[in-house]
Amino acid sequence: MARPDTYFLGYRQSEQQRLQQQAQELAEEADWLFDQIGIAAGMRTLEIGCGPQGCLAQLAERVGPQGTVVGVEQNEDAVQLARQFITEQQLPHVEVRLGNGKATGLPRNSFDFVFARLVLVNIPEPERLIDEMVALVRPGGTMASQEADWSGSLFYPPIPAWPPLFQLMEAYSQLNGIDLFVGRRVPSLLRAAGLVDVQVRPLISVYPPGHGRRLLKWRFIGNLRERLLASDLITEAELTELMADLKRHIDDPDTLVVSNPMFQVWGRKPG
Repeated sequence: MARPDTYFLGYRQSEQQRLQQQAQELAEEADWLFDQIGIAAGMRTLEIGCGPQGCLAQLAERVGPQGTVVGVEQNEDAVQLARQFITEQQLPHVEVRLGNGKATGLPRNSFDFVFARLVLVNIPEPERLIDEMVALVRPGGTMASQEADWSGSLFYPPIPAWPPLFQLMEAYSQLNGIDLFVGRRVPSLLRAAGLVDVQVRPLISVYPPGHGRRLLKWRFIGNLRERLLASDLITEAELTELMADLKRHIDDPDTLVVSNPMFQVWGRKPG
């Protein structure tokens, strides 16, 4: 049965830990984006779906104590972890709110910059989130997104377990109203929402042995294991065998692991 408003990857402890690690792994990419946009001291900024860490510290460093960083996150455990993080980092100008990114309740036209990373690919009705983000940006401000597109994942030599696992993930996402290929649509979605001067930067990476994201797809499937089995799309024995085969091939240092593409997309609200 479809879950109309469930975050695709779930909220297990392992997923929270992965998101904390991801904040470090993707920090350089975020810094590049923030440089292009010109996040500066005194700005009022917002991150939707910040999870347990997100880009809160990076934004806080740029806006300084004269600025503001607000994070919105719908999972209570992630909110608590994020609040603990900002306390440990001594970031008094950062606050994290528990709330739905599609209906934040925050003042319209009140932020200089609104950002979301790897959120649209995990939720139904991504257009609603974009509409909310655009509504929150002040005229002349910027909205940005960094999104994945599940096409293009490459293992070489080819891993026999990956095509059926990919088909499984695609079938499960469709049942739950998730678009695994939303990354390619984000530029047009931002234009449709009224943004102008929309720009796009594609990203693709190679994950060598020992890289924290080399096992990313295997971890995704592990996080979803109970949901996949409950969906009756695969048996437990079949899933166990496929996951073991996938990990065995990825663990081989001679296997080339290439990420699926991600797209950084940003645009300006007229005014």
